[in-house]
Amino acid sequence: MSRFFANGSDSESESSEEEVQAPNLNKASAFQFSDDEEEVKRVVRSTKEKRYENLTSIIKTIRNHKKIKDIPNTLSSFEDLTRAYTKALPVISKEENGITPRFYIRCLAELEDFINEIWEDREGRRNLSKNNTKSLGTLRQKVRKYIKDFEEDLSRFREAPDQESEAEDEEAHVSDAGDAADDSDVGFKKELSVTAPKLAKSAPAKVVPADDEDSDDSIDWDSDTESETESSEDENQYQNMRERFLKRSTEKGEDKIGDEEKRKDKRKEQKLKIRKRAEDDEDGEWETVVKGHVVEKPKMFEKDAEIDIPLVLAKLVEIMSARGKKRTDRRLQIDLLFELRDISDQHNLGVPVSVKIHFNIISAIFDYNQKISEPMKMEHWALLLEVMQSMMKLLLANPDISISESVAEEHEEYTVAPFYIRGCPLAAVERLDDEFTKLLKECDPHSNDYVSRLKDEMNVVKTIELVLQYFEQCGNPNERCRIYLRKIEHLYYKFDPEVLKKKRGEVPATTATSVDVMDKLCKYIYAKDDTDRIRTRAILAHIYHHAMHDNWFQARDLVLMSHLQDNIDAADPATRILYNRMMANLGLCAFRQENVKDAHHCLVDLMVTGKPKELLAQGLLPQRQHERSAEQEKIEKQRQMPFHMHINLELLECVYLVSAMLLEIPYIAAHEFDARRRMISKTFYQQLRSSERQSLVGPPESMREHVVAAAKAMRCGNWQACANFIVNKKMNTKVWDLFYESDRVREMLVKFIKEESLRTYLFTYSNVYTSISIPSLAQMYELPVPKVHSIISKMIINEELMASLDDPSETVVMHRSEPSRLQALAMQFVDKVTNLVDVNEKVFDMKQGNFFQRGNMGNRGDRGYNRNQNNQGGNWGGQRRDNRNQRNRNQRGHHKNQQQQQQQQVQTIDEE
Repeated sequence: MSRFFANGSDSESESSEEEVQAPNLNKASAFQFSDDEEEVKRVVRSTKEKRYENLTSIIKTIRNHKKIKDIPNTLSSFEDLTRAYTKALPVISKEENGITPRFYIRCLAELEDFINEIWEDREGRRNLSKNNTKSLGTLRQKVRKYIKDFEEDLSRFREAPDQESEAEDEEAHVSDAGDAADDSDVGFKKELSVTAPKLAKSAPAKVVPADDEDSDDSIDWDSDTESETESSEDENQYQNMRERFLKRSTEKGEDKIGDEEKRKDKRKEQKLKIRKRAEDDEDGEWETVVKGHVVEKPKMFEKDAEIDIPLVLAKLVEIMSARGKKRTDRRLQIDLLFELRDISDQHNLGVPVSVKIHFNIISAIFDYNQKISEPMKMEHWALLLEVMQSMMKLLLANPDISISESVAEEHEEYTVAPFYIRGCPLAAVERLDDEFTKLLKECDPHSNDYVSRLKDEMNVVKTIELVLQYFEQCGNPNERCRIYLRKIEHLYYKFDPEVLKKKRGEVPATTATSVDVMDKLCKYIYAKDDTDRIRTRAILAHIYHHAMHDNWFQARDLVLMSHLQDNIDAADPATRILYNRMMANLGLCAFRQENVKDAHHCLVDLMVTGKPKELLAQGLLPQRQHERSAEQEKIEKQRQMPFHMHINLELLECVYLVSAMLLEIPYIAAHEFDARRRMISKTFYQQLRSSERQSLVGPPESMREHVVAAAKAMRCGNWQACANFIVNKKMNTKVWDLFYESDRVREMLVKFIKEESLRTYLFTYSNVYTSISIPSLAQMYELPVPKVHSIISKMIINEELMASLDDPSETVVMHRSEPSRLQALAMQFVDKVTNLVDVNEKVFDMKQGNFFQRGNMGNRGDRGYNRNQNNQGGNWGGQRRDNRNQRNRNQRGHHKNQQQQQQQQVQTIDEE
């Protein structure tokens, strides 16, 4: 019973309850419809609404997947989103004039931030499953490729992500309201009579007697609200009966629209409050909110304290005493040290105190990063460079200040010159250099971040130069060798074109080049260093630098004199990596200087393993037998070289294969029927054999296929085809253009191909000719006649070609001493049968020896007799071999005697 009738009598209340029950029964029967009619809900939506609703639902799905870091489903939803956006493009171009909706740009920006956050978290990325890791790489590539078309929109969005939110809310509200009104009009025109029963069924009916005179059938159509006031407001909101009984499109849709309107109203109210606060606080200042517990900055000194050197040093010791403790705020410690430095400068406490504080600031910045394997933050890196250079400038400007590790803390002097301070700037600059290497390794080598980080190398080298100048003034030889090595490691891999210009005489002879600087630094280390490691690394860097500037003989002599190849296996991994890099660069230098055989010898140890990438520390290869542990992988990644110091592996492999081709093909042609022929290059031989086993060989595409095709052409003596396979547009782009003075290298290659093709032709077809004209050979291979004459003469002298030169006719007369193919096969057969007989006799000897030993195990009494019998049985096969060998020697001696007698007879006949 309603509270309105609370004051009525008992009789009135009972009658009212009876009156409520009777009409409800009639009403339920009067307005009862079938289930089909109740479930029919007509929704008329435009194409824009359909497309936008599809986009928003997919965006919502993507956000849900991002919350739980379900990357595979995020990838599939992103693909669905791109397809849905492609379908919605006609609507966007028509309705939005081609402007991308802001909610779509927001989704792309959030997705990009999500991917970047996961990608930068290396520890978290290692813990991802294989499926998630694979999907993350695919998603990152697809998103980066897709958002290139929305760069301008994304940049505008990131500048002001919430700028247009109010306008969007108002537009969405207006469009939703208009659509709802249209839908309601359609519903009203179609079925007006269905609305009343539905309203009656959805809202509970109440029979309320206003007065005793009113009829009992008065019905109040009211909504299911919580209070009477809300119901009265709902009744007053309709202006006429048409709107009261108007059919609504969907009840759920209206609820959603109402909720969205409430949310939008709340947002507007919040923004208005923020604006009002901003207007009220225009004269105020912004406060920086620090995450976590706010630690109040301690006071440095008391107000009335007299600031002098002992007080500042005591405060410095107090600040640094908290170093390394658990709850020490390292950022606050750095700030306090900077404040202390400013105070000492304001009170003119002297340069020694300032240097001491500088050194402690450097130590505090190094301590900020607790994990040594991870690089420091960029803000600390810039701060470290600045403080380091400032300290070294102070030391160079004041030569009476001596800073060294040998100075004890109690012997430090800050007041009277000469000043002594405990510290080691050499260790600081070495740590600085290592941090710079870690920063480079952390960056993506193909991004702009790497280039910007690499620009800091100038500041690092400048800092090393300052430390070098200081230790040249007041350092011992060991410290000078250490700082010299740091400078060498920043200099040895850099190419200086002035060196080659100085060789050609284009630059005055007094011009200082990098080779001169390297000579000075390395020679000092050779003379003064007492540690093998520094001297070894200096020699390797010196050889590398000589090889880079085509000083082949100097580099080769240093390698041979130092005997590094004998002791390098006992060196540390970093030195072995430097040795591998030196050998690779030495091989390239030998190739440029037309020493093909030396180039092959330098590169064969690297390339025959099949993993030059790991040996040069330019990346890790997956291991087949066993996987690396996390600790092993971490250690090996720390050994990797920065990207700008890498040697091009494709160039290295191409030089090795071309060198192997120029050596192997003439050797194969000269020893075609030799059973004991050995491979010069195993890698090249495998490539050649695998190509010959293929039934169908297409045109070459990769670098290896080009070299194999050139080798096949060279075997036939076709130098033009060989040169076209080695020197062409594709190979120039991939390999040869990477050389300095690439035209000279290409000319050298063509010349070598002509010469080796000529040698191969003579080896292959010498059995066919009785004599060959030297001018025709020169014309065929486009070589000068003296060069052809020289090549053939060397072949005859080295007994590679059985021929003689006829100078008057300029022909090569062949001596048919080479065996025919049948004879060569017969000789191979004889060799194989001989080897088989020897192996068979060895096996027979072993079996005979075991048989006699087994048969005589039981006769222990005749042990000496059995031993003699076993020895005789064991030597039986050996005696047979000795007898056969003796017979062969006797036969050969008999034949020699007969030949000597025949020669003596011929000589006597000639004399007579």
